[in-house]
Amino acid sequence: MRPTGENARGIVEASRYLVLATADAEGRPWSTPVYFAHVECREFFWVSSPETVHSRNIAVRPEVGIAVFDSSVEIGTGQGVYMSAVAAELVDGAERALEVFSRRSLGHGGRVWTLDDVRGDSGMRLYRAVAGTYSMLAKDGRPDHRVAVEPG
Repeated sequence: MRPTGENARGIVEASRYLVLATADAEGRPWSTPVYFAHVECREFFWVSSPETVHSRNIAVRPEVGIAVFDSSVEIGTGQGVYMSAVAAELVDGAERALEVFSRRSLGHGGRVWTLDDVRGDSGMRLYRAVAGTYSMLAKDGRPDHRVAVEPG
């Protein structure tokens, strides 16, 4: 698969999970898969406990890495979208984000999410990452040669 904006959009649309890479205040890395929804491949939303490692890391270091890929393809044929982003717990604008998240959740057999699900004593919060840069593997024979793409 060629590294194009159209192919990057296709990968994001077809995937249910992204891999979120965070680091704590001392720089210790952590990565985790999260179910996500998005707006135009620019804003990514997920629901997590504020007590998870990745959520605690975001609270002290909002810069994150994101990878979205299809892990079911044959060895050597895979392609992914790699992003740098800034993440935070989303408080303002949560209603719109929950509409986006719920629409995708319902499409995948999940449920509708409400403000009550991500506030107060629920134990869960809504997070947003805004992507800044995107890349894909060039697939030109050079190891880990990435090229910029613009999926939005």
